[in-house]
Amino acid sequence: MIKQNKEFGRLNQVVVCPPTYMKIDQVINETQKYYEDDNINVAKAMEQHKVFVEELRNQGAEVIELAAEPSLNEQVFTRDIGFVIGENLYTAKMGRKIREPEIEALVTFLKSYSLTYESLYTHSIEGGDVIVAGDTVWIGISERTTYEAVDSFQAFVKNKRLVPIPIRKDILHLDCCFNLVSEKEGLIYSPAFEEKELQKLRERYDLIEVSDDEQFTLGTNVLSLGDQRIISLPENKQVNQALRDRGYYVIEVPFSEIIKSGGSFRCCTMPLERG
Repeated sequence: MIKQNKEFGRLNQVVVCPPTYMKIDQVINETQKYYEDDNINVAKAMEQHKVFVEELRNQGAEVIELAAEPSLNEQVFTRDIGFVIGENLYTAKMGRKIREPEIEALVTFLKSYSLTYESLYTHSIEGGDVIVAGDTVWIGISERTTYEAVDSFQAFVKNKRLVPIPIRKDILHLDCCFNLVSEKEGLIYSPAFEEKELQKLRERYDLIEVSDDEQFTLGTNVLSLGDQRIISLPENKQVNQALRDRGYYVIEVPFSEIIKSGGSFRCCTMPLERG
């Protein structure tokens, strides 16, 4: 059953894709620019992803693997290509042409599982900018998601309030600077926002501040499993301790190779069902 009304509900079913053909070929974000010369050690990335998937299964999630295709170097980041709001699955409209073929691969996959979906066509909206919080959906306005796409999308989601929230241009997606871990708590990298947007978020949530260093290692891009369980990078010690201090069970999983391409745990999952 397709269902998601909050980012922090119990994760029951999720789509991932192994980083079999992952590489920094055409630089499309600031993190990739930094790691372009190092590039990706695929064997290490594969091992880290395998451990991640095993942990998801150990924590009770059904993991469905999308087949990796040789020409799709960013395919590990399944969050961006589709997302569930309520009981509907939407395929994204990608902001970069290099990632458009990933939508075709996703549609083929969805049809093979007889999963219904709706396609979005207004340029552009990506899943990394979409954060579902009950009746409210926060949508980052970024280099990949536009006001026009949000306005168009509102017609699909009549029972939710879509709230556009612009972020700093050098930051890839909203989940690279803001994320929710409960009804009342979240993670934020404040320098990514203007004061007006910060105030809007602070009025609603108790926010854990993420430092410059831990924003670079994607401290906000944790994955909530539900029941106060969270997967996070071992490198992000301040974030992890702050979460533990608030009663969360933090599961540290190495992901250092995969984050070189600009995404972490949330980016590498497309939840289909949350309880």
